[in-house]
Amino acid sequence: MRVAIVMGSTSDLPKLEPAINILKEYDVKVDVRCLSAHRAHAGLSAFIKDANNNGTEVIIAGAGMAAALPGVIASQTVLPVIGVPISGSVLDGVDALYSIVQMPPGIPVATVAINGGKNAAYLALQIMSIKHEALKDKLLYFRKDMELQAMKTNEDIIAKYN
Repeated sequence: MRVAIVMGSTSDLPKLEPAINILKEYDVKVDVRCLSAHRAHAGLSAFIKDANNNGTEVIIAGAGMAAALPGVIASQTVLPVIGVPISGSVLDGVDALYSIVQMPPGIPVATVAINGGKNAAYLALQIMSIKHEALKDKLLYFRKDMELQAMKTNEDIIAKYN
């Protein structure tokens, strides 16, 4: 199991680090790169070409402002690409969100919330769980544990206020 995580600049790393950590917790190999779609396009294309042939199953791309990175990646692969809009400009990431979700037909980018690195990791895991049964089992256990925690919180609230 292998996921690539690409960011446009190192300022995006704090928003993507949770995704890296989650994927590693699930024993996924993570290839992390900092390759701007605008300033390092040749290096980015070389990396995508490699990802197309090295067993990478999903690419997560985080970018802010114009946020061209996820779309540029999607234009060069048929691997699932998950875009993470990053806040940081005056528009607080809404500019990046619009840039990522408004892809032309035929070049989709799945998009999570602004600064949604965690959900990008979980979406990548869900995509890979179609092929990897053990991963699916781990995700089901994780979901059940979340449910149990939520129900315990509910019981605590009932006990305190009723």
